[in-house]
This record gives sequence, C-alpha cells and structure tokens, in this order.
Amino acid sequence: MLCAGRLWRLENDRDYSGRKKIIMRGKQVSGRAMLVLCLASFLAGSLFCASRMTWTTQPSSDPNKEAHQFPIISNKLKKLEASVKQDCDHKRKLVEGKSEEDMMGEVTKTHQAIQSLDKTISRLEMELAAARANKRLEGQVKLDGASNNASPPKQKAFVVIGINTAFSSMKRRKTVRETWMPKGGELKKLEKEKGIVIRFVIGQSATPGGMLDRAIEAEEAEHKDFLRLNHVEGYHELSTKTRLYFSTAISIWDADFYVKVDDDVHVNLGMLVSALASHRSKPRIYIGFMKSGPVLFHKGVKYHEPEHWKFGEEGNKYFRHATGQIYAISKDLAAYISINLPILHRYANEDVSLGAWLIGLEVEHVDDRSMCCGTPTECERRAEAGNVCVASFDWKCSGICDSVERMKDVHNLCGEGNGAVWNVDL
Repeated sequence: MLCAGRLWRLENDRDYSGRKKIIMRGKQVSGRAMLVLCLASFLAGSLFCASRMTWTTQPSSDPNKEAHQFPIISNKLKKLEASVKQDCDHKRKLVEGKSEEDMMGEVTKTHQAIQSLDKTISRLEMELAAARANKRLEGQVKLDGASNNASPPKQKAFVVIGINTAFSSMKRRKTVRETWMPKGGELKKLEKEKGIVIRFVIGQSATPGGMLDRAIEAEEAEHKDFLRLNHVEGYHELSTKTRLYFSTAISIWDADFYVKVDDDVHVNLGMLVSALASHRSKPRIYIGFMKSGPVLFHKGVKYHEPEHWKFGEEGNKYFRHATGQIYAISKDLAAYISINLPILHRYANEDVSLGAWLIGLEVEHVDDRSMCCGTPTECERRAEAGNVCVASFDWKCSGICDSVERMKDVHNLCGEGNGAVWNVDL
C-alpha cells in the first residue's frame, strides 16, 4: 500500500498471550520513486482498458453468428421486414393499372354503400320505435264510441285517407259523398278489397254530449264513415288535430300511407293511390305540392305567424313543405309523429307544423304538382289530355270556392270517371 510517501509492510508477531497479531511497519520512500511508480501504474491501466474496449465493440463480420447470439430480435426483424414488403406490394398492385377515374369510382361506391347502410339502420330503428309505439297506444283510441279496452285489433290497409271536416260542414260532406267518395256498401267494399280506407275526421265539441256532438253521432249512424278524435274542434287547433289524426289512424290501421285532405278539395282516388303505389317500396316519404310561402309578420291578416321571429327577418319565407289542402306521409313517418306527439311543436298553420316536424329527418320530399290543379280550367284541360289530376282546388279560396255548389261541376269536368280506382293494381 502506498500512502503519504511511506511503504508499509505486514509482519506477523505475537502478543504476550502467545497469539499472532498483525503489525504494520513502514519504510520511507523518496518522492522521485513515488512519481515513477504512479506513472507506471497509470500507463498500465490505460493500456488494459483500451484493449478491452476494442475487443468488446469490434463488429462481427458473420451475420449468422449475430443471429445465433440474438435469435429473438433477429426473428422479429425478419418478420417486420416481410410484413412491410408484403403490404407495399399489395398497395402497389391495387394502384397499378387503375386510372384516377377508376379510383374515384371505387371511393364513390364505398360512399354509396355507407349511405345505404345508414338508411337501412335508420329504417330498422324507426320500425322498432313504431312497434313500441303501437304497443303503447293500443287501447288508447276511442272508435265509434267504444271504450278504450274494447278497441279492435289493427287492420291492414294500403292507405288511410282522412278528410278534415268541422261541425258546420255537413253540406260539404254531403257533396263529397255524392262525387268522389264512395258510400255505403261501396265504401266497405273498397276498404276490404283494395285496402283503401276513407273517413271524415272530426273531434269533439266544447260542450261534450251537446247538440253538435249528437248531430255527428246521427250522421255517423247513417253513413259509418267518421273517425272521432279526442280533441276539441277549433280553427286555431288544426296543428293539434293533425298530430292526433296521424297517431289515432296508425293505432287503428296498419297502412302503408296516411293522407290528410280538406273537405272542399276534389280528389281522384285512382290517381291518388297510383301515385302512392309508385313510392311504396321507399322509406320515409312525404308527398304533396311543396311550396315556400312568405312568413306573415303582421297581426290581423289571415295565416299570421305569431312566432315569425323564429324564421328570421321580415320578408323571409318558410322552408319547403306540402300545402295543407292535401298531403301524404308513409307509415314510418306517421309512427314518428305518434311516438313524439307530446314534444312536436305546433305553429299557427298546420301544414307548416308538419313540415317542421319532418324537415330535420332523413325524409324524401316528393313534389307532386298534380296534387294542386286549379279549377276549372287547369284540371279540365289535363283531364281532356288524359293526364288527370290527383287533386283540384282554387288557390284563392284554399279549396274549391263555394264547394257545396261547385263540387259536382268540378267532378264532372275533372273527374277520372266512375270505377277508375278499381282498375288500379295495388
């Protein structure tokens, strides 16, 4: 050991008890010798470390030897290289031989497939919701004075046509029965053989059991063509009446379509069911003459919109919606209205309300101009040309002007002929 310029050595000695003990004896060493000894030790250590580092870091020229030393890492590297090469080859083959148009076509097909799948899912969800709603609504509808618990099972139909009427419209109903609407046995036969259900739709009076209600009950006993709603009649309650009509109708009849029409509009039944049948295979159909009228801001005018501020600045127009004289919706949309009945907002005009309920949905709006022919010239001209209108009325009256007096004339000039509806293949 070197320490403080002294060279120490260990010697054995014995203590007085005779046991060996270690004694350290030191000898003085000169400074020059000490320096030489330190330098020699430093050089020897440096040479030893350098040779060891060179030996450990020298690369191997034999790759098989490295694979043998690290088999797991080597195998993973080989698999990764093979996977990358295979993926690159696959992508290169997909791109080779295809133009930019072909590639865009593949993208378009993929997009269309995704859209189709989305529509299918939406349709299934709507059907499931409709099934739940039908179960919930079963027994809630009052039909022909029967109690809720005695309501009949749902009847299969192609279309339910609800004719909106009022207590004061007895003469209008009479002219409808005498023109385009079958009555008596013909009405029942049409329903049974063609699945075409036609009913006058009306609610209750403000005084239940009063004179107005008794008059409707007597008319119903004679003609058997009413659908009574649990609703108090009133012009400003048409949006509420529309909601209840669809929810009531779908709880009684399992139909493909549900139509609402006013009692001062002339309808050619054959043309109507033919138009509906052409859309039978499509989900979520909303059919009518699609208009976009102005939002009326000023009070006191007809069709004034109290909530006009929701539609923007003065002078703006409504969104596209079917005019209220006649329109049709498919079963899934009627089910949607029935399910969401309590939260569907009602605007002043019922056709605007229906359009608002449907505009945010994945719905196909069918703009059918034959559902709004003018009388008498337009519908007469089309009838002479063999292109009969679905429905006819006067825009200035929002129906046939003086329909009690003129309905028969319109029927004779613009009608499709008796029995046309029986020739329609459904």
